[in-house]
Amino acid sequence: MFNFQEELKKLPETPGVYLMYDSHDDVIYVGKAVKLKRRVSSYFRKDVKKRGPKIESMVQKISRFEYILTDSELEALILECNLIKEYRPKYNTMLMDDKSYPYVQVTINEDYPRILFARRMKKDKSKYFGPFTSSGAVKDTIDLLQKMYHIRNCNKSIVTDDTLTADGEHKQVPKINGRPCLYYHIGQCDGACQGYISKADYRENINKAIKFLEGNYKDTIKELEEKMMKASEALDFEKAMECRDLINSINHVAGNQKITTHQFEDRDIIGYAEEGNDAVVQVFFVRNGKLIGREHFYMNTVPGDTGMDIVTNFIKQYYVGTPFIPRELFVPTEIEDEELISKWLSRNQNFTVKIVKPKKGQKEKLVELANKNARNLLEQNKEKYRREKQKTIGAVKEIEELLNLTNIHRMEAYDISNTNGYESVGSMIVYEDGKPKRNSYRRFKIKWIKGADDYGSLAEVLTRRFSHGLEEREKMDEDGRDYELGSFSKFPDIIMMDGGKGQVNVALEVLDKLHLNIPVCGMVKDDNHRTRGLYYNNIEIPIDRNSEAFKLITRIQDEAHRFAIEFHRSLRSKKQVKSILDDIPGVGPARRKALMQHFKSIDNIKEASLENLEQAPSMTKNIAKSVYDFFH
Repeated sequence: MFNFQEELKKLPETPGVYLMYDSHDDVIYVGKAVKLKRRVSSYFRKDVKKRGPKIESMVQKISRFEYILTDSELEALILECNLIKEYRPKYNTMLMDDKSYPYVQVTINEDYPRILFARRMKKDKSKYFGPFTSSGAVKDTIDLLQKMYHIRNCNKSIVTDDTLTADGEHKQVPKINGRPCLYYHIGQCDGACQGYISKADYRENINKAIKFLEGNYKDTIKELEEKMMKASEALDFEKAMECRDLINSINHVAGNQKITTHQFEDRDIIGYAEEGNDAVVQVFFVRNGKLIGREHFYMNTVPGDTGMDIVTNFIKQYYVGTPFIPRELFVPTEIEDEELISKWLSRNQNFTVKIVKPKKGQKEKLVELANKNARNLLEQNKEKYRREKQKTIGAVKEIEELLNLTNIHRMEAYDISNTNGYESVGSMIVYEDGKPKRNSYRRFKIKWIKGADDYGSLAEVLTRRFSHGLEEREKMDEDGRDYELGSFSKFPDIIMMDGGKGQVNVALEVLDKLHLNIPVCGMVKDDNHRTRGLYYNNIEIPIDRNSEAFKLITRIQDEAHRFAIEFHRSLRSKKQVKSILDDIPGVGPARRKALMQHFKSIDNIKEASLENLEQAPSMTKNIAKSVYDFFH
């Protein structure tokens, strides 16, 4: 029996983090303190009711507590944020959305830089722009820049040599790297890999692209307008239309900047609205003085939470996993531990992050606008959100009750697909809080197992997945990085196998060998291949077909199967394409790829005329005739 009075006496008057546990030994609250003894003791005084219904309700459920000492209050804050994210305690206000926003990455550390889509900022000397709220907008922007400035679109490693020219000058010339790609043949790449453009000229194009990403569109539009006029005067209407289309694309990208400020700062403007146990936080992302996007986040609150609690907890949970932090955060309320949180946010920056509650002027109006948007979202989506919550978090709660588990946040499901043992593949899908997290899905080509052996294939997939995760965790521990930032380091709260006893036992055996303790259940189907129940702890548990739990399990099964079978089909398709085209003399991997990109399918290549084949990228007359003769 936990003796509260004795344990309270042992608490030190030093900084640290405390964890409150309930009778199921689940963490229900995580907090930090400058003086642990004073803070933790305050929960067990007679006047605890004065601290509100939230604290009173929580204290009634506490069966024991633990604490972790830290060297400073800042270290306690960092540890508190990480533990809240790990345990997701019931009485901490929780951020429900867990999103990573895309960036535009310019690899300026390379001799011939590329412009790439990135989900995270890395310490790799690249230049990053963002974050953006729309993946589509990022891809459109990258596509536009590659077309305008002929930025290379390949992954070739281009190495330059210091070469002495005929004039006696030293010049950086790329080593020839294979053949020029399709983009060179269609005029969207200057052939950097072939040395067709100098390093200096290419760098000039990159600098123009960087200016564009910084928001300087006017020079680019002016340059394109001049080219369009010259092309029109020369009766080159195709070129003029190309310039016009690029101008329209720029205006489309630039048109997304709905709010501008006269100061060119990076800042996030935060607003919120609450009702009952639901809250919405609205964030406007301002970069270089322009609003590049906005996003809203749903928060699960508990009775007694104030606006200060909601906004403070949002900042602590959202920015712990965000690689880019702006110079300023505009907030609608005072923030608890504002100075400390500012220090925490600034620790990896070369500037101080300011948290500001504007009191007048344009800045206050921007925060009011964010509040207004949050209120509007809460009103508009109240019923929709309630239904969505029931389908997702409500369904997870039902599964927890069926299995007598608590705090299921992340689920991983696995499936195997093959055709008579041919091209066997495994899929891993992830659901968090009852919603698919597609950027965490993983695919595995079966390497160790030959033939149709589903159990062996499952064992391989699980072994590879969790071995990678353990290795990644070890490296991240050395670097002091959060497991959230890895590809495999984040482990599930439950594993859901597509099948029954056999599949569950395979998973448990793999976990036992790796010394991991993760609950495993099987999603059992009937003879008609329909969901029937869950297999857990050697018992099959029936599920009400009308329950949200049943519907969620069915969605997970279908998604795992879809993801596995799509990968299997794509491998079979690639194999078929490779085997057919590789039988044609003169068609190697590069031409095969160019043909498929141009004609889209084998059937289209078969039906193409000799003239059409001759006009295809990378084709010669002789090779075109070989392809034509092969199919006719």
